[in-house]
Amino acid sequence: MPLSGMTGFGRAEGAAGDWSWAVEARSVNGRNLEIRFRGPPGFDGLDRVARDAAQAKFARGQLTVGVQAKRSEGSIDVQINQAVLERYLSMGSSLVTAGKASPPSVDGLLALRGVIEAAEAVDDPEAQATLENAIALSIGAALEALAVSRREEGLALTAVLIGLTDKIEALVGQAWDLAEGQPAAIKERFERRMVELAGEVVSQDKIVNEAAAMAVKADVREELDRLRAHVEAARSHLAADGPQGRRLDFLTQEFMREANTLCSKSALSALTTVGLELKATIEQFREQVQNVE
Repeated sequence: MPLSGMTGFGRAEGAAGDWSWAVEARSVNGRNLEIRFRGPPGFDGLDRVARDAAQAKFARGQLTVGVQAKRSEGSIDVQINQAVLERYLSMGSSLVTAGKASPPSVDGLLALRGVIEAAEAVDDPEAQATLENAIALSIGAALEALAVSRREEGLALTAVLIGLTDKIEALVGQAWDLAEGQPAAIKERFERRMVELAGEVVSQDKIVNEAAAMAVKADVREELDRLRAHVEAARSHLAADGPQGRRLDFLTQEFMREANTLCSKSALSALTTVGLELKATIEQFREQVQNVE
């Protein structure tokens, strides 16, 4: 399976009997897998269903699964909340007794907040289980649509990351060619400096020995070899199955470590320029990797 991104959206709808519902699943970037569920009252069991289904499909990202469910108006049972009604009557009785208020009317009492309730929940446990199973199928469909959306993002990310990997490889090749001229440049620079300080009395052997020691310290071939190995590792991860975001993130750190050392060892302005461009490209690579699952 190709790379998957972490941003996406999925939606599914369903209906059964006098109930209808809609499920929306969306996700954004995240270092770990975080799942939030929002559902209607009376359907607490769907929370675990959504979490289990999401954990089976995804490894990283901040996911939100929302369920909206409603019954047709003609099938909603209406009931009076007796406790709330009694509380209102008790609170107003002293005002009526003192002549500060008229006795409440039935219309007025029923209009008070919380007195009339719509019984949205299903009373029959078997019917409730059947309904939740049907909604669970829609949750699965919405999560699958989300997975498809994230895979589409992954395809676009793969193309971008392959292009950046190719650019990194090309810059490493340029750095290798430039690095071959470092020993001669170091020798010339050291010889010129020694002549300026000590005149013509400095022996050529001393210049060669000192310049050779400096060239060894400035040798960047090991760093370039490791960068080439990291390029091959990046290509392997981009072609591999399963979540690769964490591996690519770690590899980016290794890329940057070698590029920093390359710049610090550089004795040529041209090599430093290539090293800085390499670091900028690696940073672009890192930014895109943050979107990979």
